[in-house]
Amino acid sequence: MNGLDVDEHHRARIVETARSWIGTPYRHQACRKGVGCDCLGLVRAIYQEATGRPAEQPAPYQPDWAERTGTDRLIEAALRHCGEPVPFTLARAGDLVLFRWRAGVAAKHAGILTGPDHFVHAYEAAGVIESALVFSWRRRIAAIHRIPCPIPY
Repeated sequence: MNGLDVDEHHRARIVETARSWIGTPYRHQACRKGVGCDCLGLVRAIYQEATGRPAEQPAPYQPDWAERTGTDRLIEAALRHCGEPVPFTLARAGDLVLFRWRAGVAAKHAGILTGPDHFVHAYEAAGVIESALVFSWRRRIAAIHRIPCPIPY
């Protein structure tokens, strides 16, 4: 594997997959590369490709779902599919990053870390882009999770 261990290879593939979505337009509840996706559709597709496991299909949701339900559905799903969160100090490229807009509200945005200072996400105003993980994003991080390795065949 060109000198990479299995974990590094897995992470490199996740980052490559995430970056292959850049330029996809933003479409609420969608999950099709080049056609449209929202942040949840993006991370679901990357999870499925990275793990070989089917991604959980969410029930239909409105743009304000997090404010309406009060439940932390993104955090709950990340725990089910990726296990316990990792501390920010141990975050690595290929990790799932979840954001909450302010304290006390549910996490509502998701992306994939591509390095210590960047992440790929689907953003309503711009579609799928790679953004710098600047202070305004860092302070909103709710959790970071490792995407598991593929199912062995």
